[in-house]
Amino acid sequence: MPTKSQSQEEKFMTKEFKRIYDKTTRTWYEVSEDQYRDYDRWRTALRKRMQYRGECFCPRSKWWLCDGNCLDCEFHNNTTISLDDPLPDGEGTLGDYVPDDAPLIEEVLADEMMLAQLLHRLDELMPEARRIGELREEGLSDEAIAKKIGIKRTTFLSRLKKAKQKLCEEFPDEMHEQFPDWF
Repeated sequence: MPTKSQSQEEKFMTKEFKRIYDKTTRTWYEVSEDQYRDYDRWRTALRKRMQYRGECFCPRSKWWLCDGNCLDCEFHNNTTISLDDPLPDGEGTLGDYVPDDAPLIEEVLADEMMLAQLLHRLDELMPEARRIGELREEGLSDEAIAKKIGIKRTTFLSRLKKAKQKLCEEFPDEMHEQFPDWF
């Protein structure tokens, strides 16, 4: 245990404390091993997270400078681009030129209404069709489905075929897009 009369060099040689550098004040601070360990774990985790995201390119020789204040760090990779930033030529923003491949809400609502109509008509034509579809999605064979719904296999296959033909006549454009393979 060092005494008060020991010099800084002797303290350093005994390694009873660690030092943390503060970039804002350009000062080294002596802290206990436990304090240093907690601080180093925190800043290392932060630095690794930022490096993983591509936001930090601090070289190993400069890790001692890391204080967790990434936005002010000289090694911070500021590549975040806003779609609202003006273009260099001043002609609009990046958001004006980025294509949006998402379907229009009108198309989604129209498809949802069409599907509801198809399913409603299917329920009218063959009420057990949805249950057959659910059982097929579970991976059951036609024989197992027939036992569960209480109809002969050939009967429900025949009814499904007739219902599909009727729906194809009534909704020719939508049938190939809307119904799954099991139908």
